Amino acid sequence: MSGSDKKAKIPDAPKPVPGPGNLLSSVAPPAQLPNFVTSAPIAPSPEPQNLPQPVPIPQPVQPVIVQATREDPGPQENFSPAIPLSKGEPTLPIRSPEDSQTTQSPDSLTEGTPDVDRIGDIMPGSGLFTWVKGAVSTGGILHRVAEKAKSSVDTMITTLDPQMKEYLKSGGDLYLVVASDKEVKVSPIREAFQTVFGKATVVGVPAQSDVTAEQPVGYAAAYAAAKQRIAHVRSTRADLNNNIPVVAVEGFLQETVSDRWFDMSLLVFSQPSLGIELQLQSQGTPVPGAAVAAASAATPEDYEHAQTGYSVTIGSIMAASLQVHHSQWQEAATGVPRRDLILLAARSLAGSYKRLLAVSAAET
Repeated sequence: MSGSDKKAKIPDAPKPVPGPGNLLSSVAPPAQLPNFVTSAPIAPSPEPQNLPQPVPIPQPVQPVIVQATREDPGPQENFSPAIPLSKGEPTLPIRSPEDSQTTQSPDSLTEGTPDVDRIGDIMPGSGLFTWVKGAVSTGGILHRVAEKAKSSVDTMITTLDPQMKEYLKSGGDLYLVVASDKEVKVSPIREAFQTVFGKATVVGVPAQSDVTAEQPVGYAAAYAAAKQRIAHVRSTRADLNNNIPVVAVEGFLQETVSDRWFDMSLLVFSQPSLGIELQLQSQGTPVPGAAVAAASAATPEDYEHAQTGYSVTIGSIMAASLQVHHSQWQEAATGVPRRDLILLAARSLAGSYKRLLAVSAAET
């Protein structure tokens, strides 16, 4: 074997074998799609023969206005749904004041237009007119509102200036005199009678008592001193007749039990024309036995009114002990001023007097 034969023989590349080829080349062309459109012409649809005819729009009807009198009602007007062309314009003739006066009589006005007082009878359910009628009457809601407003104004005025209270409530039919010029006595009596009677004129007149001791002890001594003050006022004031009531306030000491002393005020009310005399004592303020013993020791043995009390008032002794004014010792001792004590008693006195006046008026 030759050297060339010994060389390795390189095989030839394989030839392509005819086969199905690639995938796209193996797909068959699409077949023809079916045609559903026919070649015959479509017949036109017949026109509708029985269509509804258009409804004609009615022309607006002008309403006929008929004026009827009471005697002849005349034909009734028919209702028309159409809106007249003269909408917004007056369809009835406008009468002048002269025509209205000539065509309407007082009788027709009375029958056709009821007044407010008759509304409640004609319209039983008209609560508004009933409310208005009750509101303007005496004691109605408007009257109460006015009274409330007046009371509020008076309260504001008296709060700003307490001395205005006696001027706002002064007047009326009651004129009362207090047998004293001290404010601690006159002021509570004025307030009490003005509260009970609404309005009252209360004035104070100075009066002295010289029939009892300076400090009365016991109810009898206080009553005698109060009567003396009333008599003094009537004797010095010629303008005070028996029909004008007079009130006297007298402070006194009262021993309720052994060595239990109280300071009280006796109020005596007198009106001779009606035969009225009222007596009322205030709430008591406790007084220490030592203070009473000091007043007794300070009274001379030859004191002319020793049987009715002491020559030294208990107020001066208590004021010196408490280091206050002699008119403020009750408040310093118990917290209740003498004015409040007299005020409560005076209100009871005014209430009793008002009841007696009512009984006297009923009997006459």
